[in-house]
Amino acid sequence: MNFQQLRSMREAVRCNFNLTDVANALHTSQPGVSRQIRELEEELGIELFVRAGKRLTGLTEPGAHVLPIVERLLLESSNLKKAGQEFVGRENGLLSIAATHSQARYAMPTAVQEFRAQFPDVKLHLHQGSPKQIADMLISGEADVGIATEALGDYPELVALPCFRWTHSVIVPPGHPLLDSPLTLESLARFPLITYDTGLTGRTHIDGAFTQRGLAPNIVLTAMDADVIKTYVQLNMGVGIVASIAYEAERDTDLRALDAGSLFGINWTKLAVRRGSYLRGYVFAFIESFAPTLNRALVEKTLSDAPGSENYDI
Repeated sequence: MNFQQLRSMREAVRCNFNLTDVANALHTSQPGVSRQIRELEEELGIELFVRAGKRLTGLTEPGAHVLPIVERLLLESSNLKKAGQEFVGRENGLLSIAATHSQARYAMPTAVQEFRAQFPDVKLHLHQGSPKQIADMLISGEADVGIATEALGDYPELVALPCFRWTHSVIVPPGHPLLDSPLTLESLARFPLITYDTGLTGRTHIDGAFTQRGLAPNIVLTAMDADVIKTYVQLNMGVGIVASIAYEAERDTDLRALDAGSLFGINWTKLAVRRGSYLRGYVFAFIESFAPTLNRALVEKTLSDAPGSENYDI
């Protein structure tokens, strides 16, 4: 048994049993992947995959039982390499961070700048995506740290730590009628709205607030990031709803912001890492720079907790 066989099994599942995609992911040939899987099955004495001719179509019952063990073995293999690297080059390596646009654009710059000053020899890779994409990158090992909204807490494979609270703002051009009276959900519902895609940046709270009041908002355009939303508000296509951090008065001089915290409630930014992963010292340094409440002792303790048993004091 070898790690290439284990990787072939894991990637077959991740690639929806498409052996061509598996071969591309592992930088090998399709016959090579098939051979690795067959040799693993022969050594274990069980069929891991359901087949239709030469195609894999799913996991067998024994395969579904074995897969979590394979995942743990590969995770520990990665952890072992990282542990060795920690002592060979304490301040060299790679830090991969996945974040939503709002976090990468508005919340992270200071922490990234501080990290680069402290660890100039660590390469930094920044990935942007939706909370689901960020979770997938963490689970697959493509990213070390993920930063998004509450949605990261929905994955048992991850430890999601609350960093800070934030609210939404309504943004409009100067002279807009909404600036002349107290902001309400009813007044908002009278205008075309531009806000985040479903699942992004507190969109659940926005939808929930209107639904609870029995209102049907006219959302005419959605986008993944606040900069796009602001662009179309500037074009008078609608009223924008963005994370408050995304409005910068000194830059957004042709827009005005109204606090909407009382309408859409409090949201949380969460920082997530894969449960059971080994984090190098500079990863802890970045985490604490981004969220000072998340010191190394707290993160290490939470990583060792069983799923669902986390108890945060921030």
